[in-house]
Amino acid sequence: MSASAEFKADGQGGAPPAKPTPSGALAGPVTSILWLMCLAHFLHDTLQALLSSIYPILKDTYHLDFTQIGVMALCFQITASLLQPLVGWFTDKRPMPWSLPCGMLATTFGLYLLATATTYPALLLAAAMVGTGSSIFHPEGSRVVRMAAGGKLGTAQSTFQVGGNFGQASGPLSAAFIIVPLGQKGILWFAGVAFLTFALLAYVGRWYAANVEAATRRARRAAAQAGAALSSKKVALAIGILLLLMFSKSVYTASLNTFYVFFLMEKFQLSLRDSQLCLFLYMASVAAGVYFGGPIGDRFGRKTIIWFSILGPLPFTLLLPYVDLHWSIALTLVIGFIMSSSLSQIVVYAIELAPTRTGMLAGLFLGLAFGFSGIAAAGLGWVADRWSVEIVYQICAFMPAFGLLTWFLPDLGAKRG
Repeated sequence: MSASAEFKADGQGGAPPAKPTPSGALAGPVTSILWLMCLAHFLHDTLQALLSSIYPILKDTYHLDFTQIGVMALCFQITASLLQPLVGWFTDKRPMPWSLPCGMLATTFGLYLLATATTYPALLLAAAMVGTGSSIFHPEGSRVVRMAAGGKLGTAQSTFQVGGNFGQASGPLSAAFIIVPLGQKGILWFAGVAFLTFALLAYVGRWYAANVEAATRRARRAAAQAGAALSSKKVALAIGILLLLMFSKSVYTASLNTFYVFFLMEKFQLSLRDSQLCLFLYMASVAAGVYFGGPIGDRFGRKTIIWFSILGPLPFTLLLPYVDLHWSIALTLVIGFIMSSSLSQIVVYAIELAPTRTGMLAGLFLGLAFGFSGIAAAGLGWVADRWSVEIVYQICAFMPAFGLLTWFLPDLGAKRG
């Protein structure tokens, strides 16, 4: 038997095959694939986070203002936003197992251009290329994770997402210890990380190809059950509410991801390196919230964790602009943990409403998270230029109030995943 035939026989490239149910679905989670996707997400988003982490360096090197930084963030995030649901829609109809490593090539090219660019338009193109790679990776990654979930949908999605959040958290550390000393060209030191990520995604692509037919059958059965439970009008209303909740979350997240370093430097006179370390702590709290949010959602229900996550941070966001340095750091850790705990749950909840649209809905919600953040970054950059970075947080403090809309979401049950 050839190596290719052996792979198709066991479905996991040499790993013990998961026991199928009579319907062809996997009886339990394919843990090896879930953790490989977690690792790939970590590496991918570590590279992706280099972009936002070096904004202060680019601002000084090219004498950019806050509006130009916001536009650069917009180029990255709006590219990912527009392309993600399109990629998901296309691959829902025609799965493409090799799309994951191909998307990694786009990210790698964008980072190379970012390291070597000498003009502002080149920086914008680099940001757009990184966004393009992201637009391919995230919806297809969510599809693979759902295929490997074995019924634990929230836990599986949170395992995948936490890799990305730790990757985003490592971006500031990379900037503080590697790129700040070496400058813009220090990004080239991450070429080995890009190659490793490509190799992991190529391996996962083989498993994806071997299991996609069984996953399609499971999705069709789940879609028939969902259609019997909710009318198309209720599904459309629920998706609309979820989009508004994602909007509120993304705007506040943009204020921290893009301007938190500047806020600490301007208000408390922290150094760039110390500010980057504070950003790392915030992003680590986000990663912890994502990870624990998945199992909690599987246990108590998606709607419960969405309530807690969106509305819960409101008292802390209202306090943040008015406290001292130590309380600012503490509050951002609490905000990051609570607000991020529903990220995977919103995606899983949306897919449960229309299971045959896994790629499109994952791309829509993850993509809109990027897009909303990009639009917010550009707008908030204008606010920071016109008034101050501190005013940004006074305005954004009310965004968690959107969480009251959760009341109108249908209850899909505590253990739909």
